[in-house]
Amino acid sequence: MQLVLFWIFSLLMLLSAMGVVFFRNPVSSAMSLVLSFIALAAVFVTLDAFFIAVVQVLVYAGAVMVLFLFIIMLLDLREEKRRRVRLSAWLGGGLVVGGFISALLKVVLSLPALFVEKPALSHPLANDIEQVGYNLFRNFNLPFQVIGVLLLVATVGVVLLSKKELK
Repeated sequence: MQLVLFWIFSLLMLLSAMGVVFFRNPVSSAMSLVLSFIALAAVFVTLDAFFIAVVQVLVYAGAVMVLFLFIIMLLDLREEKRRRVRLSAWLGGGLVVGGFISALLKVVLSLPALFVEKPALSHPLANDIEQVGYNLFRNFNLPFQVIGVLLLVATVGVVLLSKKELK
């Protein structure tokens, strides 16, 4: 049953990700991205990665998407007009998709077995949350701080863009 749910949520995630690209309304695209994030969290649950699933829902589907929706609402984005797609764009996109599929097939065909039993934890009393916190603040402290500054700059930029000009 776990494998069936994995494939159902994976398909839902991919379909909603396609909705992000193909919807013309920015709010519909953002809501489709929320659905994709939630389906990804469900995929993590089927893989027994409960902490990552909770973080996915709280951080991405919660905080980041609220920020995206505020940006969309503040900038008052309208529905995008349809435009003609050139042959070179189709050709370039086809090459990227073909390269991705060939790389994916190479990886899948090189696997010795698709359904391998899960490896045992290195230590049965290992605390996942403690390990994530330790790695985040010990080994990845600089990228963590850079992302915080980047989010602050993006927030200040949204506030400045949303201000009305005084005439």
